[in-house]
Amino acid sequence: MSTADTAQSMKIRPAITPIVDLSGIDLNERMLTRKDLERWIPHRGVMSMLDGVVWHDPGFSQGVAIKKVRDDEFWHDGHFPGRPMLPGVIMIEAGAQLASLLFHSRSSEKGIAGFTRIENAAFRGQVLPGQDLILLAREVKYRPRRFISDIQGMVGDKFAFDARITGMVI
Repeated sequence: MSTADTAQSMKIRPAITPIVDLSGIDLNERMLTRKDLERWIPHRGVMSMLDGVVWHDPGFSQGVAIKKVRDDEFWHDGHFPGRPMLPGVIMIEAGAQLASLLFHSRSSEKGIAGFTRIENAAFRGQVLPGQDLILLAREVKYRPRRFISDIQGMVGDKFAFDARITGMVI
């Protein structure tokens, strides 16, 4: 039996590694602020998930962003009362906003990147108020009106989630 077969039969997910090499990236730096992001990302108010872009490569095919998880966010009191944790759907949305930024930075198409698919999402850890969710995105496929990206979220050196998303201009 192969290692993959063994992992599947035991329902163990294989170990993952960061999709972006973080070793030379200062997570305290900001290449783009929350205000700068408004140029590419249409989300405003409570739906604006990114607090800044820490790093992106020159071709905008990889990036790292940060979401500061606060105790005054709209989900805090209800998810879950007495034990708040960032909902997985918001983790995915934050990663998707980073992927959208990378896409729109390269595309001349105007419009909003709507999501058509989320694949292989796995939630691996909790994200709590007061923590920083570090988001990583790496392009898998790019076309002028459509993209596929792998996204991950980390708190410290622990993975919170990973997924593959597809988006297209709507």
